[in-house]
Amino acid sequence: MKHLFGPVNSRRLGLSQGIDLLPPKTCNFNCIYCEINRAPQLSCERGEHVPTEIILAEIDELLADESRVRDLDVFTITASGEPTLHTGIGTIIRHIKHKTDKPVAILTNGSQLHLKEVQEDLMAADVVIPSLDAARPESFRRVNRPAKCSEDLETIIGGIADFSRKFTGETWLEVLLVENINDSPEDIVALQKAIARIRPTRVQLNTVARPPFEAFAKPLTRKRMEEVKGEIEKEYDIPVDILAGSKDNEIPDSGKEKEGISEKLSAADVEDEISKMLLRRPCTASEIAETLSMTQPRTSEVLKDMENRGCLTVKIHGGKKYYRTVMG
Repeated sequence: MKHLFGPVNSRRLGLSQGIDLLPPKTCNFNCIYCEINRAPQLSCERGEHVPTEIILAEIDELLADESRVRDLDVFTITASGEPTLHTGIGTIIRHIKHKTDKPVAILTNGSQLHLKEVQEDLMAADVVIPSLDAARPESFRRVNRPAKCSEDLETIIGGIADFSRKFTGETWLEVLLVENINDSPEDIVALQKAIARIRPTRVQLNTVARPPFEAFAKPLTRKRMEEVKGEIEKEYDIPVDILAGSKDNEIPDSGKEKEGISEKLSAADVEDEISKMLLRRPCTASEIAETLSMTQPRTSEVLKDMENRGCLTVKIHGGKKYYRTVMG
């Protein structure tokens, strides 16, 4: 399936079936920390970038196999870019809700939430996770590098706040901090004020956890992340999660493979699933093993073979070995 990927063991959502609405990299931001290692064609134009019927057909094919859906915790609508640029997103959300009782989560940069049509599209979702990496215009421009049509930070913050008030589901506000870019005391004070306006269900703090688009995008230390968490919690009675560094990086090493995606795929199809994962984000061997329910020896063998054939590249980031496709 071209536009469905995973399921992925998500740090915050559980076993998540991903749905990618856009071709890489269709976005109105060019974030310095982006995991997709290519520059986007910056645009704010909404359109049916991939025919909605194609995505619905892939969803229906998945739902027809109960064994592939039974253990899912959530359907997560995302994109190799900004998913709200797809005008069919509302139809896709409602289709999933009509066909299954699984919750639907949306990952978005939040820049389009001031638009009435986007708000209406997302109302059927269960969880919406908008990003707000900076609440000061100069820091916003440095970290997110928006298209000219998305440069008005006040409009973005106001749109997220307006949506959060109207939305009957949960709004989780994600903030990704980059060292010496958007983490100054002034930045944190501005974020606190924005959080007070938005009143999200929870705040999720993140930092640069994978190889970023720009090498100068550096992560905050765990100590600094804890300090920011404390500053936000001190002001507001809102749960604050720290996402980065919360997962173990060891590959499960049991003598027997778990029942998972790899059990139902040929060797070529396993490689195809790995390539699709890595096209969207760099991954460690442990993440690949966990997602496809593969043992350590088999994961290492497949990755080594793909690397030897030039299908993968390797980058060390934060002391961890990340794989990406030669296209990513």
